[in-house]
Amino acid sequence: MGPDLEAAERRELWHRYKVDGDERARERLVVDYSPLVELIARRMAAGLPAHVERSDLISYGLLGLIGAIERFDPDREVRFETFALARVRGAIIDELRSLDWVPRSVRSRAREVEREHATLVARLGRAPSDEELAARLELSVDELREALVEVDDSSVLALDEPWAFGDPRGDGRVSILDTIRDPGAADPDGEAQASELTDRLAAAIESLPERERLVIALYYYENLTLREIGELLGVSESRVSQLHSKAVLGLRSTFRP
Repeated sequence: MGPDLEAAERRELWHRYKVDGDERARERLVVDYSPLVELIARRMAAGLPAHVERSDLISYGLLGLIGAIERFDPDREVRFETFALARVRGAIIDELRSLDWVPRSVRSRAREVEREHATLVARLGRAPSDEELAARLELSVDELREALVEVDDSSVLALDEPWAFGDPRGDGRVSILDTIRDPGAADPDGEAQASELTDRLAAAIESLPERERLVIALYYYENLTLREIGELLGVSESRVSQLHSKAVLGLRSTFRP
């Protein structure tokens, strides 16, 4: 009976805000859904440098939550949590990017590593080893691994950032946000594009070296932290960060225009 009462109260709050324009109902909805923002901020904080405060992420995410509440249509057959997830994450990412919390030298190094990694993938037809990538960058393996940790810390993926894949009928660009299915909307073309992208992404992940593939699976599918993955694999958190960074570079190389 409790959950039914909670659902009924939420429906009433949505009605009062959307139909009657009751701002107090809007404030209640913000408070009611704020744990969602805290959850997203906590998960994102695990992949960011220590100086990025979780409380700041929550503040940025609350702006996204408020925007989601204002835009949400309760009459559509979509859970609000699903609708709000992308907008809360997007608000946090947009604010982080506007603050430019990553030093310019790190961003420059990230671009260089990504460029040379893509060159080696094209030349070798596979993901390069640490030794091969280090030689290409004229670094020692230890220096490369330090750089990979920096690259991983600086990688924030926006949901509206376009990923590219070959498509002779169009520009072949689709964002991750575009692949999130809206049960209330029928879009066969969009679903076909998302399905093709999903298949290509799955194939790209499958082609990664075993350890990199395992890190991707544990991090994105099992929602383990880098520290937990390290404990599972018997390696340091720093080494897991390096493997994650190399895996992401490999995937980006596959989807490079």
